[in-house]
Amino acid sequence: GNSHHQAGQSRCRYNRMNLQPLTLKAANELVAVLHRHHGPVRGHLFAIGAVADSILVGAAIVGRPRPRAYQDGFTAEVIRLVTDGTPNACSMLYAACWRAWRAMGGTRMGTYLLASEPGTSITAAGWRWLYETRERPHGWDTPSRRRAAHPQERKQFWGAGEWLIANARAEVG
Repeated sequence: GNSHHQAGQSRCRYNRMNLQPLTLKAANELVAVLHRHHGPVRGHLFAIGAVADSILVGAAIVGRPRPRAYQDGFTAEVIRLVTDGTPNACSMLYAACWRAWRAMGGTRMGTYLLASEPGTSITAAGWRWLYETRERPHGWDTPSRRRAAHPQERKQFWGAGEWLIANARAEVG
């Protein structure tokens, strides 16, 4: 066998991935470098990092949910998640966010993916697709609440925990 390969170690790119708590500053620094379409966030509830061979390879930032209807104190949203492409880092972070939130007494968690994203990692983490938003060609700009016009494509909403969607209880995660 390979004398450099110790028993129990993986032969993949990294020997082992671990989780660690992150400050918002550290998580936002990774978001600024790696996120394809969003920048850093202002506030959060907590952040988790994925570390492989002492290198921060991913970060998830959890905050209060954007939809006001979900702001019940028991629902959280993964508002940013980035990785450098390390295998399984994304699904590991989604699963860790949900476990941490449940440990704090949370009952459900959600996140939005672009409609063009396949959802492979979030499915692997045990989350379920719940619905899709409509496209907003003018962004969130309305006559009663002016906003800079940033066109928004359709998004998929994924969840873990107890969700009541279209009068059907969905237990996921």
